[in-house]
Amino acid sequence: MMKKLIATLALGLAALGFSAAAFAQAASAPEAAAAAAATAPAEAASAPEVVLSTGDTAWMLSSTMLVILMTIPGLALFYGGLARAKNMLSVLVQVFTIFSLITILWAIYGYSLTFAGGGPIFGSFEKLFLKGITPDTLSGSIPEYVFVAFQATFAAITCALIVGSYAERIKFAGVLLFSVIWFTFSYVPIAHMVWASDGWLFKDGALDFAGGTVVHINAGVAGLVGAYVLGKRTGYGKEAFTPHSLTLTMVGASLLWVGWFGFNAGSALGANGAAGLAFINTILATGAATLSWLGGEALHKGKASMLGAASGAVAGLVAVTPAAGFVGPMGSIVLGLIAGLVCLWGVNGLKKMLGADDSFDVFGVHGVGGIVGALLTAVFAAGSLGGVKADDYAIGAQLLIQVKGILTTIVVSAVVAFVAYKIVDLVIGLRVPEDEEREGLDITSHGETAYHGLR
Repeated sequence: MMKKLIATLALGLAALGFSAAAFAQAASAPEAAAAAAATAPAEAASAPEVVLSTGDTAWMLSSTMLVILMTIPGLALFYGGLARAKNMLSVLVQVFTIFSLITILWAIYGYSLTFAGGGPIFGSFEKLFLKGITPDTLSGSIPEYVFVAFQATFAAITCALIVGSYAERIKFAGVLLFSVIWFTFSYVPIAHMVWASDGWLFKDGALDFAGGTVVHINAGVAGLVGAYVLGKRTGYGKEAFTPHSLTLTMVGASLLWVGWFGFNAGSALGANGAAGLAFINTILATGAATLSWLGGEALHKGKASMLGAASGAVAGLVAVTPAAGFVGPMGSIVLGLIAGLVCLWGVNGLKKMLGADDSFDVFGVHGVGGIVGALLTAVFAAGSLGGVKADDYAIGAQLLIQVKGILTTIVVSAVVAFVAYKIVDLVIGLRVPEDEEREGLDITSHGETAYHGLR
């Protein structure tokens, strides 16, 4: 009787345009809906919806502005104060223009070759000219445009850091051409290898929270190569090359410290616990390095100097950069104490051993400090030493990975920098004539002076 009723009902529905299959599907819909409802929570848990966080976005916008602050005017004033008065403006315009140049190149191709998929060394051209990115496109919980801007400031300051090594003797056009070549073939691949999910060193497990290898070792090595290739400044070792304004250097160092909170805490890419950890570590490691540098200087020379305090602070900032989100507060203090003393040796004993005229000690502070920070990150990231890593974390294994990242960065940066300097020298020349160098680059290269009557 039931079968006849169903058959009759099916014939009637067919006459109205329904198929038997549709009828069967409709009959089973409640069961299907119930099954879907049962599996939905599990699927949602495995693939959470990515949504915009206004808090994260606000923090990342602020962090991006802080990194701009640490570059212009922070780095520019830090270096400018260390220069002789006749070269003050040349240093300022080099940093200012490099920042402008690299941010443009980053938007055109740098971001795509760094973060748009790709292989183990380079990304792809998928996002060339920022193609496919809109105001609604997200990178994690923030707009992708914000992530692009944040990373642009990292690329720009890395290239600007190198200015301190070849200052007071290089052609302005040479600065720009070198920066284009080195950015393209050293910064971009290193950043991709370390920070992109398909990068070679990232897959190896290299720890670099905010740029110990990508920024500081990379720039420090390029600076050292530049110091060798350009040769020593005229009169170096025979004349006094004293900084013309340690007041400006102190102001620059202070702006660097403030801006570095965006650099380190911003690398958490959100307003979260990792940002808080990086923030406090940036305070503590920097303070510790300042004190240890001053202590070492006082023991060695009998006096603690303002230049030593500023240099020690920068050394601490550099060393904590790769470690900021991985080590605990007490670990950051020890890291800072070690970095201050090692970098003090880097700008004194090591510099004499190397025999290079690295004008403002880019390698001694950024190169050496970056290496110290990258290595100690592996140590103090351990949970047993207050870091964030689990109990099964192996310090020795991670140290090997860190060494691999350091050596890779040194080789890539050194080779690319050497080739880039040689290309620049061949095409337009690297160094200004001796008479122009003696007169000062402010007048001879830019037609202006920072101060009247002061050289």
